[in-house]
Amino acid sequence: MLTSQSHLAYLALEHLIVTLVLKPGALVTEKQLIDMAGHGRTPVREAIQKLVWQGLILVKPRVGLQVAEIAPEDHGNVMQVRRELEPIAAALVAEHAGGEQRDRLGDCARAMEECAATGDLAGFFAADKAFDEILGDACPNRFITAALGPVQTHSRRLWYSTASPEGMNRAIALHVGVIRAIQRGRPDEAHAAMAALTDYLARK
Repeated sequence: MLTSQSHLAYLALEHLIVTLVLKPGALVTEKQLIDMAGHGRTPVREAIQKLVWQGLILVKPRVGLQVAEIAPEDHGNVMQVRRELEPIAAALVAEHAGGEQRDRLGDCARAMEECAATGDLAGFFAADKAFDEILGDACPNRFITAALGPVQTHSRRLWYSTASPEGMNRAIALHVGVIRAIQRGRPDEAHAAMAALTDYLARK
């Protein structure tokens, strides 16, 4: 699968925001983001536009760019959306995903299990992003995926700020359960597995 330069720049910056390398509330310049992303000006500008749309970067008049703060109510709000929509998305993906998408989900499961073995928290969050993107690609309901994209990233950042290896291992096991149900083409199982995952994340 070909990936555009702007999407690669987005993934690089999103990962820096999620893993708090770019700290909440930090003021940044376009030049800094270009250097950190390792991509050219045009791809990074397009990536910034997407991050602004997702609410992760704010454009401050006469100041510049700011990484969004984390508000106390954010966790409850994003999980309210995820708990409603992600089980439906998982069931749809179990029904409609193609063979290549199921294979890529298998790659995600292996990557997550390796992170559990090595305690690689940042690696798990990168694999989790890949998992979300594959589900977004495979889900036939674009209204669901449009709603989920931003809240998944906000949720990932919120969880990273308080994550522990023990919590990661449980989350990985639940993610792998969703992936196996999708690979088997079992919508009901995928729905239940995703409901268990989002219930767990909502308690974190």
